[in-house]
Amino acid sequence: MQTASFLRIWVIASNSFREVMRDRVFYIIGFFALLLVIALRLLPEVAATTENKIFLDFGLAAISVLGVLVAVFVGTGLVNKEIEKRTVLVLIPKPLSRAEFIIGKHLGLSGVLAVLMVALTGIYLGLLSFSKIDYPVGSILISVLYLFLELGLLTAVALVFGVFTSSLLATLLTFGVYLMGHLSPDLVKLGQLSQNPNIQRITESLYLVLPDLS
Repeated sequence: MQTASFLRIWVIASNSFREVMRDRVFYIIGFFALLLVIALRLLPEVAATTENKIFLDFGLAAISVLGVLVAVFVGTGLVNKEIEKRTVLVLIPKPLSRAEFIIGKHLGLSGVLAVLMVALTGIYLGLLSFSKIDYPVGSILISVLYLFLELGLLTAVALVFGVFTSSLLATLLTFGVYLMGHLSPDLVKLGQLSQNPNIQRITESLYLVLPDLS
């Protein structure tokens, strides 16, 4: 029984992976490479002494932004699109549970994000080496790993919102969770600064509910 369940999840995951990979993911990789090449050409003119550090930060920030955009926009539409096209009504009555369907979609998109992170990081490190910029490879790889875990969590949030709401609302709510997750420690400080017990309880409750992505 468990083997059959894993097989069904694998089929959904592999189909989702192929579907998303065909949906202009390679354009994102090409855009990232072009963006870094342009940054390499422009930064020496803008910041003559700190261009190496700026490029290091810019590359990681670009990887993060592109990963978040894929997780949010693709994640919210992955299930929502199936619901709007009514194809989910054909799949669910078969020996396929809702949980297997959602898990398969999540694993498929997570696989796409893993490929995307590897490709973007490879281009980033390659350009750093080509430009003879010293970089802490260990720290960069750890940062990318934590970013991938964050994107996996964000994908789960996007899929959940995509099931219950429209694509637009799911996108806005997912971005809201992402922003609040990065601001969650500041919420606690804000509650303490307000010196209002009610506000402090609200901010502490939000801190417990929201993921800490900072």
